[in-house]
Amino acid sequence: MPLPRNIPLPFSPRAALAVAVLATLPAFDARSAPPPSETTKAENDIAGLLANPVGLPDMALGSATAPITVIEYSSLTCPHCAAFAENVFPMLQTKYIDPGKVRFVSREFPLDVKAAAASILARCIAKDNAAKFFDVTLMMFRRQQEVVEHTTDTLTDIGAKYGMSQHDVEGCVKNDAALDKLQADQNFAYRRLKVDVTPTFFINGEKLKGSMSFEELEAKLTSLLKH
Repeated sequence: MPLPRNIPLPFSPRAALAVAVLATLPAFDARSAPPPSETTKAENDIAGLLANPVGLPDMALGSATAPITVIEYSSLTCPHCAAFAENVFPMLQTKYIDPGKVRFVSREFPLDVKAAAASILARCIAKDNAAKFFDVTLMMFRRQQEVVEHTTDTLTDIGAKYGMSQHDVEGCVKNDAALDKLQADQNFAYRRLKVDVTPTFFINGEKLKGSMSFEELEAKLTSLLKH
């Protein structure tokens, strides 16, 4: 599924550049992702590569000293990412993040310019408040079809719910510096971490591709906590 070249999203002249950069990557489609049992161990220092984001600051929930770190690369236009956010993450947060067993890091890997615009808006709304960022992205996941089909109106409406005018929303997604950082993060994830589907998870450095049920995730976490 090739990435779209002409998108009716009038927010940013930089959007065309975003599409061009994204188009240099493979046509990522979460629906073709292998099951989570298809894991790979990177031959290089994955822990070092994962330690710090290249561009945008991490949005993370949970204790920085938690024994397990889960990093998710996701796209706000990815159906499997939406399913994880709605059906799996709440249980993960209750049983593992809030008790201090897991630190969960969300990193963007937009599949298209619509997802990129949504990601930037979520960061504008949340600023440095990670909990608010997760609340905003959950709203976007729940309205994913609207984000895809009516991008401008939907993002403007979401912004309005958080006190942003249409002018504020347009100014946010025209932030070239933020878009550059988003592109840098995505390129790094693809080229250095070999992220090529969404969602992709790194659990204490081990990569798991594709959608995952809570039971599958919990089995992995339980195993790690025993060691």
